[in-house]
This record gives sequence, C-alpha cells and structure tokens, in this order.
Amino acid sequence: MVDDEQQLAEQLAAAARVAGYAVDSAHDDPRADFLARTEAYDAVVLDLGLPGVDGLSLLRGWRVGGLTLPVLILTARGSWHEKVLGIDSGADDYVAKPFQVEEVLARLRALIRRASGHAQAELTAGALTLDPRSARATLVGSPIRLSSHEFRVLSYLMHHQARVVTRTELSDHIYERNLDRDSNTVEVFVARLRRKLGSDAIETIRGVGYRMGRPGTRT
Repeated sequence: MVDDEQQLAEQLAAAARVAGYAVDSAHDDPRADFLARTEAYDAVVLDLGLPGVDGLSLLRGWRVGGLTLPVLILTARGSWHEKVLGIDSGADDYVAKPFQVEEVLARLRALIRRASGHAQAELTAGALTLDPRSARATLVGSPIRLSSHEFRVLSYLMHHQARVVTRTELSDHIYERNLDRDSNTVEVFVARLRRKLGSDAIETIRGVGYRMGRPGTRT
C-alpha cells in the first residue's frame, strides 16, 4: 500500500487485513521502490502524488526493470487522459479519489485472481470452495471455520493450484514484512487445515513444499 497520506493508507491496509491479506505500507518513493524490488507481492496499490519521485515514474521504473506484479493506481487525478496515461505507463487498473473501500478491494481481488489465472470469483478444488469476497470457505457446502493465517495459507494455495508452493513462499505471503517469518509455522497451519478439510486437502512434496489437493472427492 503506497500512499503518502498515512491515515488513508492505514485505513485501506486495515480493511485489506480484515479481508484476509497481509499488507505492507510505504509512504514515500524510496521505501516503495525498495519493497517492490525485494518482496514478491501479489499486488500494489499506488498513489501518484508521492513526495519526491512521481508515482508514474516509479511505476515506469518497475516495468522497465521487469516487475510484472499487478498495480492498482489510486489517485486524485481523475481525468480520462490521466487514466489513459496511468494505464499506458504500466498500471493494471485505476481508481480515482474519493473512492469506496469496497471498490478498491474488489478491484484488488480481480487483479490477483487474473494474475494467478482464475476467471471465476470463487476458487474451487474438489468439493472445497473459497470465496475471497467474504473470506469464507466451504467443504461440500458446509462452512469451515478458519483463523486468519489458515485462510491466508489456503487462499494462496488455491490461487496457485497449478504448481508446487515452497514453505518460504507461503511464509512470505502470510506474514507482513515487519513480523518474524518462520517457515516452520507453515507446517502447523497446513496440519490444521488438513484436520479441518481432510488429509487429501494439501499434498506435501518432499523437500520442496505443498500443492493443493482435491478435498472431499475421494470415496
């Protein structure tokens, strides 16, 4: 979350955390640039009116440097030609201030969903369904109670069902940068998910990591 208005950035970050995301914040261009180049984010919300380097210049630098992460521009510059300039500079979407938080979260969900190759709003794996809009999961139609970290692990695995996800990668995506990251705790969350979803829910790939299974489909 990149915005020099710290109160606004923290309000958005708090709403995103409630929606199930781990969020890092930057309030100036040097920190934003450092984080974007050193962390594997699922998406960036970028304000254009930053002190120092303009947000568009920051975005162009990311794209020239080969960073393909989805970027949602959030700014008071709302004219159509400024929106076109933002998109042509490498943004994936654009929201003008003032805005509704629900709209920003909906656009973020769409960016993350499309970036991981999913067309539908709900994610499915066997008889398991996860709805990022409500941060809820159901198995064979019955709701599953999940802690925030269990939801983050499950959500990331379901977004990336086509490949094996390493423990380190999972750890990086369920914890915010200012928190201690311990890949060993990922095993704890995976074990809890298996107890709730079934032993076939998450497959362990020895020496590598985990892959989403198809819970509820075995007889």
